[in-house]
Amino acid sequence: MKPTWFADVSLLLVALIWGATFVLVQNAISFLEPLSFNAVRFTLAAILLGFWLLLFERQQLKMFSIKLLTSGIMIGICLFIGYAFQTLGLVYTTSSKAGFITGLSVVLVPLFTVLIFKHKLGVNSYLGAAAATAGLYLLTLTDIASLNMGDGFILICAVGFAFHILMTGKYSSHYPSLLLTVVQIATVALLSGALAWLFEDWKQAFNPAVLLSPEVAAALLVTAVFATALAFLIQTNFQKYTSATRVALIFAMEPVFAAITGYFWAGDRLSYSAALGCLFIFLGMVAAELPSSVLDRWRKKFNLHVKKGADSEV
Repeated sequence: MKPTWFADVSLLLVALIWGATFVLVQNAISFLEPLSFNAVRFTLAAILLGFWLLLFERQQLKMFSIKLLTSGIMIGICLFIGYAFQTLGLVYTTSSKAGFITGLSVVLVPLFTVLIFKHKLGVNSYLGAAAATAGLYLLTLTDIASLNMGDGFILICAVGFAFHILMTGKYSSHYPSLLLTVVQIATVALLSGALAWLFEDWKQAFNPAVLLSPEVAAALLVTAVFATALAFLIQTNFQKYTSATRVALIFAMEPVFAAITGYFWAGDRLSYSAALGCLFIFLGMVAAELPSSVLDRWRKKFNLHVKKGADSEV
């Protein structure tokens, strides 16, 4: 399997993990406030990866530098902005609108790639982004006519996630994956803890009755190990083999997996429009995976067919 394809499959696994744990997180934050939950989650993940680094990958410590630290902190800040503003926005807006606006990172990544990084994109990337955006709308059936302050916070969240993908793509090929992942996750843990101390009842994060409750304990275990430590290590390690736009389209599958797991685990109903939205997102991801040469051949055949039809009418 080519490195690009293996990277895309690995990143699709990350989207599956995030989507599958959505129900767990929703249940947990009804017992432990969101910023406090994220502080504990990312702290556990940082400790887990830190021990792995010290026990099995100690040679990576020799490559530690101020530039690596700065790069990891920048990636972590982008990730924190995504999580923090998503949490804040959900206080004022609906989860369906939040899901759609967060998913707009699918459009923001290629947009920033062209405007900020001056990289050219293939036709397949634009087609994929358009199809995925349409799919996200159908999946959530967002009422864009009634925007509020919370939607603005969610838009900032989408920008944060978009820059996290772009920054990871920029720095992941220059530094050891595990060491860079530890720095970014520790950054999110520290910032989440600081805001939890300012705006939440942070003492609940140290309350054994809360932490050891089945809902919170299960969610923390699964999200810290799989949805944080493993997921971001995979992203940091494999994003160097693919493009940021393709990563954004692959991650657009997260709400699809969330809808599917919600259907099976939580009894959520999947409407016809939601099912069609899932299909559009999947087709958008497939379009992004197609080589530009394939699309060019299809376009030439289509133009030739149209030309023959016009000639026959004459």
